Amino acid sequence: MSVLICGSFAFDNIMVFPDKFKNHILPDKVHMLNVAFLVPELRREFGGCAGNIAYNLKLLGDNPVPMGTVGTDFAPYAEWMDAKNINRDHVHVKQGHYTAQAFITTDQDDNQITAFHPGAMNLAHETPISEAKDIKLAIIAPDGRDGMIQHAEQLKAAGIPFIFDPGQGLPMFNGDELMAFAEQASYIALNDYEAQLFMDRTGLPEEEIARHVEALIITRGAEGSYIYSEGKRIEIACQKAAQVVDPTGCGDAYRAGLLHGILHGKDWEETGRIASTLGALKIAHHGTQNHQIDAASIL
Repeated sequence: MSVLICGSFAFDNIMVFPDKFKNHILPDKVHMLNVAFLVPELRREFGGCAGNIAYNLKLLGDNPVPMGTVGTDFAPYAEWMDAKNINRDHVHVKQGHYTAQAFITTDQDDNQITAFHPGAMNLAHETPISEAKDIKLAIIAPDGRDGMIQHAEQLKAAGIPFIFDPGQGLPMFNGDELMAFAEQASYIALNDYEAQLFMDRTGLPEEEIARHVEALIITRGAEGSYIYSEGKRIEIACQKAAQVVDPTGCGDAYRAGLLHGILHGKDWEETGRIASTLGALKIAHHGTQNHQIDAASIL
């Protein structure tokens, strides 16, 4: 049973500034901002929502089929996927483009300044869903705007249930477009900030949005998550992490747990616990694809 994962692949360039941004930004000079931060610590990680979700779903013993568009610099990432035995038949290299890149600088107060270059990700719409065969379930994660819209329409037309997971791409869509996704999707997954933005743009409360799908899942970080389904709200506790090292990618790990639970017909309470456990295991490691865990121990 294959799971189609439509979304981004990206290189995450993570830098740590050993000071506080506020000590170097003059409030009365923000109209002519010109600052430089010396960052002795730098990591380059494989990331992007499609890559992260596929990695976690593979750890659970499932068959993820990621679909995305990347640049000519993708070779190291491709080697990593091959080493992890992750299907890349539908990961297409676009000539003349870079793979999406995130440049993230974090200071001692955990404030972040991020620059994101979408690169080849914006050509996601050039790959049709019909290219992938024998798909049981899918997810639309953050990707190129046109790609997200077209893939939702194509999955609906093909009768393939999918999770709509707009993530940081949610601001690209207005209220009518978000409601179109809700009408096409079987499930919606949001964090609490995204849920508030979804409500603001559609004018609907959480309970009303949930009526359009089989389940609405809202994550709340350390406060756990809850799942609306069949008129009920199921509380999912936050699993205790061995240590809190890096929250980047925890949402993608959680969504892999959702896909696993749905794929295997588990109830929402167990599905939520699997998702929460996967997120807690990821947060104890730097990067989004560096945790090594055993599916049996998770379950």
